[in-house]
Amino acid sequence: MNIENAQVQMRKGILEFCILHIISRGEVYASDMLDELTSARIMVVEGTLYPLLTRLKNAGLLDYKWVESTSGPPRKYYILTELGRDSLDALNETWQELAESVNAIVGKTGQHKKPANGKTPVTPLSDPTNPSANA
Repeated sequence: MNIENAQVQMRKGILEFCILHIISRGEVYASDMLDELTSARIMVVEGTLYPLLTRLKNAGLLDYKWVESTSGPPRKYYILTELGRDSLDALNETWQELAESVNAIVGKTGQHKKPANGKTPVTPLSDPTNPSANA
């Protein structure tokens, strides 16, 4: 298993959810989204963000408006639509259920102490040397 690939896939899986959350707080400029995601250690580049924003707009989850800028060209600010808010509500419920499920599993794993070598111990499903432990 490639750990870096798994980490990237986990982050990609929640990117849309995080973006909808950021936009739900009010009108937001794309570079501000990038800054917030980066500060949360979710590394996203413009080449990933803009196509995702376009897809969310085409799905009717968000809209945008142009605002004149005193220091350059007009800026595009994103806002959630009613459908976007409804979708975010549904994703929030899913996230809560998923977080509880994962924490139930991870919490059990966290009960084991790591040995001096720093590796997480593997608990066998059965112990062939101790038949009474298999009952």
